[in-house]
Amino acid sequence: MPKATPSKPIWAPSKERSEKSNLSRYLQAASKKSGREISTYDQLYDWSVNHSQDFWASIWELADIRHSKEYDSIVKGKEIWDCRWFAGARLNFAENLLRFDDDHPAIVATGESRPHLKITYRELRSQVAACAAGLRRLGVTKDDRVAAYIPNIPEAIVAMLATTSIGAIWSSCSPDFGFQSVLDRFGQIKPKVLMAADGYVYNGKSFDSIPRINQVVEAIGSIEKVVIIAMLNSDADAKIKKSISWNELLSDTTSPSHFEQLPFDHPVYIMYSSGTTGVPKCIVHGAGGTLLQHYKEFYLHCDLNRHDIITYYTTCGWMMWNWLVSSLSIGATIFIYDGSPSHPSINVLWRAIEKEKITVFGTSPKFLAACQNCRLKPDKEFDLSSLKTILSTGSPLTAPQYEWVYKDVKKDVQLSSITGGTDIISCFALGNPMLPVYSGEIQCRGLGMKVEAYNENGKPLTDQVGELVCTAPFPSRPIYFWNDSDKSKYRAAYFEHFHGVWRHGDFIKISEKGTVIVFGRSDATLNPGGVRIGTAEIYSPLETMPEILDSLVIGQKWEEDIRIVLFVVLTAGHKLNNGLVDKIKKTIRDSTTPRHVPAKIIQVNDIPHTINGKKVEIAVTRLIHGMEVANKDALANPQSLEQFKNLPELAKP
Repeated sequence: MPKATPSKPIWAPSKERSEKSNLSRYLQAASKKSGREISTYDQLYDWSVNHSQDFWASIWELADIRHSKEYDSIVKGKEIWDCRWFAGARLNFAENLLRFDDDHPAIVATGESRPHLKITYRELRSQVAACAAGLRRLGVTKDDRVAAYIPNIPEAIVAMLATTSIGAIWSSCSPDFGFQSVLDRFGQIKPKVLMAADGYVYNGKSFDSIPRINQVVEAIGSIEKVVIIAMLNSDADAKIKKSISWNELLSDTTSPSHFEQLPFDHPVYIMYSSGTTGVPKCIVHGAGGTLLQHYKEFYLHCDLNRHDIITYYTTCGWMMWNWLVSSLSIGATIFIYDGSPSHPSINVLWRAIEKEKITVFGTSPKFLAACQNCRLKPDKEFDLSSLKTILSTGSPLTAPQYEWVYKDVKKDVQLSSITGGTDIISCFALGNPMLPVYSGEIQCRGLGMKVEAYNENGKPLTDQVGELVCTAPFPSRPIYFWNDSDKSKYRAAYFEHFHGVWRHGDFIKISEKGTVIVFGRSDATLNPGGVRIGTAEIYSPLETMPEILDSLVIGQKWEEDIRIVLFVVLTAGHKLNNGLVDKIKKTIRDSTTPRHVPAKIIQVNDIPHTINGKKVEIAVTRLIHGMEVANKDALANPQSLEQFKNLPELAKP
């Protein structure tokens, strides 16, 4: 059982900060509008989940959703998985993110390979209009897919907004994804247009993407045109099939902005599951639910305003990119950085906070731990006076990391650990500008999100570890999975473990004071450095290696993070030596990404399987962390578990 965390706050907002927050003003307005006494966050939260229709209608009004037609009803149906929100409404996702048209900075960008760039809201609208006109010339219309194999650069934001302004659907992944990983994702959704950078720079090294882009175009027949963004070579488009340059796409600068008016649940994003049981599932998110959730989270939970400068260190393959871009709806300035967070030194992001006067800094426990291990003292080396909030997600933020932030980063800063995911494109639990911060704990559950911890029998727990579930409808749930016409995959992913209740796949504890502690995944998904990786993505390339008879991959808790451990059974005549280890790592890296490469590869005699032939990753994960394994009767070879106990290799770096 995890140790109890201290009851004394490590930080609390000043009375002035609390009372001037957007959340404080909203709480007072909700009290008046509801006709009930709402004077604390707990009371506001209870109202938001028990009177969810009134709550979400208030967020529609608060966000001033741009729309051409009013909704007929707030919600139809009671089941989370198929209820319809704000039916009858007509709106456009991009129009709501581009509501501002002035000289206020919208995007500030820099990185390892490009000079500092600033784009105003007026310039952003103009570029989006030109890009949309270019996409229309290429034949892109409503419901077409535009895929992007692209770094975190301003062109990605412009292209996404142009795509969704037309009513087409956007999907992106990071340029460090290998060919098979790209094919497993984009091959399913059959995009008409591919946006791609000819390469990227990371950690001081240039990586040429042209061979992989040509592979992707050859393999996915639906791609009619490739739009090339030159990062390394000015003539890159000449080397890629079916291509035009980014400048050519945006050549029509006279077309006015036009935003297709579409239903509330019209799809805007296709994102991907981690691929634990096969190729990644294609998770489709709707315009309206994404808009409402993100506005609520930015405006109320992050206390974001127009004068703020917000950043999140992310790639276009992580949902935090989609989340960050939505801060445009507030009118804030987005700072984006493309490159390594530790090149030329681990100071690069702290220096950016000082130079750009960043107010909200989003990062991961892995980055904070790296800074701590380097004995970095940002408060002594940089002017962090602008910084008011640090956001952290991807894996649980540990108590020592909280303590390091308040000791060596800034004493008066709100450290908001947040948790949610790609599945809901938002958060279940996150920060609160009116509440104290307790070391190792997330401040609160999100408004409108009826989050509970369930035991194995589906009963709610308080102050005990259980499964993270959401027991009431919320508008940012996926609208469906791609290629899942009867929604059977969708229901199986979230609703079959506890019938009709969203089961997320995390272990959490909800304290008596309303804070949330996350203990990591309750399923087989890996989570190194906050990047969710499915085990199937690692197994697939291993199956091409004649040296490997069987394998099993798990995540081991290590130095405030998760590291990937691969167990292999070798075919007769082979031995796990340095040469084979290098070959395994290269095979995985070439087919997937560097993040998929195991930190440890260990030879074993047998891999445990169920009677139905499934690998039992969770049982091995429990064993290596000193936990008991229940229900061994389901295993075809339960004796195989013994070899995973107390392995000396797992106690070493």
